[in-house]
Amino acid sequence: METARQSRMPAAWPWISTVARLGLAAVWLIAGGLKVGDLAASARAVNAYQLMSYDTAKVVGAVQPFLEIAIGLLLLSGLATRLTAAISAILMVIFIAGISWAWAEGLRIDCGCFSDGGELGAGETTAYGVDILRDVVFVALSGLLVWRPRTRFSLDGLLLGER
Repeated sequence: METARQSRMPAAWPWISTVARLGLAAVWLIAGGLKVGDLAASARAVNAYQLMSYDTAKVVGAVQPFLEIAIGLLLLSGLATRLTAAISAILMVIFIAGISWAWAEGLRIDCGCFSDGGELGAGETTAYGVDILRDVVFVALSGLLVWRPRTRFSLDGLLLGER
């Protein structure tokens, strides 16, 4: 039975990786797309973490949405999948570290992942544990793509002559 299972799994990996690639692409495109229309709000969200000066937070907040969109487009197209997935994993680990920092410091902020972010209003509660768990799942999906970057319907496959 194990032999039959092993023979099926190699054929399934490109499909599993394709689902991971497209799912991560959607995450990055949505996150970046929600921020790109209001770069000042993106800067405020970065500044809320209190990890850098406001001037640095403005630059990071202005660049971040475009970086997220670029990662999403590269994943969507399947171009440089392994490298893009590695960058995705690194950024997610940075986001986890930032959220963990905010939690440890007792900051009451919205992470800004899929929203304007910034300080929470009266009566609003933090969701740091959920945010971290979600990002850990995204790190795992990115890791899967670093390990198994060959996917269906990708520019990588087209350029390498794969079907």
